Amino acid sequence: MTPRTRSLAVSAFTLLSTLTLSVPNGAVAQTLSRPAEAVAISPRQVTFSNSAGEARGVLVLPLSRAGDLAVRGAGLAEGTQQAVERALSSAAFGYGARQTLTLRGIGEWDRILIVGLGSSNADPQWSGAVVGRALVNDPDPVTVLAGGLPFDSVAAFATGMGIGHYRSDLYQAGRRAAAPGGPVTIVSDETDAARSIFEGRGASLIEAMAWARDVSNEPANVVYPETFVERARTAFAGIPGVRIEVLDVPAMERLGMGALLGVGQGSERPPRLLVVRYSGEGAPEGGPIALVGNGITFDTGGISIKPAAGMGNMKMDMSGAAAVTAAVLALARSGAPVDVVAVAALAENMPDGRAIRPGDVLSAMNGKTIEIINTDAEGRLVLADALVWTERNLQPAVVVDVATLTGSVGGALGDDYAGLFSRHDSLADQLEAAGRATGEQLWRLPLNASHGADMSSTIADLKNTSDAGAGASTGAWFIGEFVSRDIPWAHLDIANMAWSGSGDWSAPGSAGFSVRLLEQFVRDWRPIAREPGNGGG
Repeated sequence: MTPRTRSLAVSAFTLLSTLTLSVPNGAVAQTLSRPAEAVAISPRQVTFSNSAGEARGVLVLPLSRAGDLAVRGAGLAEGTQQAVERALSSAAFGYGARQTLTLRGIGEWDRILIVGLGSSNADPQWSGAVVGRALVNDPDPVTVLAGGLPFDSVAAFATGMGIGHYRSDLYQAGRRAAAPGGPVTIVSDETDAARSIFEGRGASLIEAMAWARDVSNEPANVVYPETFVERARTAFAGIPGVRIEVLDVPAMERLGMGALLGVGQGSERPPRLLVVRYSGEGAPEGGPIALVGNGITFDTGGISIKPAAGMGNMKMDMSGAAAVTAAVLALARSGAPVDVVAVAALAENMPDGRAIRPGDVLSAMNGKTIEIINTDAEGRLVLADALVWTERNLQPAVVVDVATLTGSVGGALGDDYAGLFSRHDSLADQLEAAGRATGEQLWRLPLNASHGADMSSTIADLKNTSDAGAGASTGAWFIGEFVSRDIPWAHLDIANMAWSGSGDWSAPGSAGFSVRLLEQFVRDWRPIAREPGNGGG
């Protein structure tokens, strides 16, 4: 690949076409065969150019207002430009972000796709993702007329196209064998600047988003704690400045990590704590930015078993761990000047004879005891030990944990915002700003003393759940009990945003939510004084 081109799509798999899945503790090994032709998706190659080439295949016109057509389409044949102008007028096209209009049979183009650009800073990437999704099954070459757009918007649009090009049909061999791979030419006035941003940051973000969505979409007999670690090792192999540490069961036993071990003890697949630290050249001092992710690779609910309907989606209950790992992957691949660490607390929540029961008491790494009220409130348990380990071993400047923690956050926020909880107002402000910049928006929800009372236990230091209606807030309060009050800390509950059906920019399954938000947050991080936070009430 030349410096002037870069893949817009990433192979969904890095393993061989036949995976032999090792199952520990005497369980029967499973083999999941994947036909070789289903493994790789032909990537779209991206070239930045000052002029459009031959009129063929698909023409993409990103427009924010009617007058943009004269600028973007200045090189089009007069008849083509007039036909597009009439179509826009006839369709009363609104130019809003992610709005599209498809035309066929005009001039020499097989298809003309018009997409609205909107007006916010986040809109060009979202609009690009809509185009990538719309063309995911189109094998033709693509020409994007982006003349007159700022170079950073051009790079964001190209990045969005790569994100939208993702496919989740991981085991549909016939469909993946026919995957499209037509090249993309992006016509811009400032090609060098746009190319530099895309190749330096955008392509890394595309790769990281694909990684997060792949591991989240994979079935639980393929991705479980041990194989999640293997996938991460493969993804980070050879990247400068990266150090990986993995804690297995004996190591966690020595440290007294009874909460994480308790969740995993009902499964044949042992838990792991994965730590990936990236220290880039020129990174500021003061300790790393710690991103801690809940990694329940499958959640049956344990003894408090979930209903059968929808349980298959619980393969994606590790989306928090996938997001924090992928965010660090994006930063590391792009050589960002940051000091950041991903900590993934990985376990499978199963209901066998060794599983924890309601009424059991677990002891976390910091000695706090936890009465188990509901074994389906397990994500907060694995995060408890992960957060204590992070504080004791990394001396972080800030801690942000990410989890698909509660259903109640969706009842509060629908599918528009993830929940944000923090005792530190300035940290919450930075996370909200990153959400606005990327379009992955957050809504701050309360933490106050009443939530502590709701989680009090008569037998232990605290319960793992309560009967109070504020499920998202009480869950966040529980997690916060395992981080010192003076460390800037925030909790993101992404349960309502992590996965969904097919949309205008995303394939069905994992949305990779918070990868882009966290990557932006780390890049823009402004240090916060270490002192007790009094906000969030």
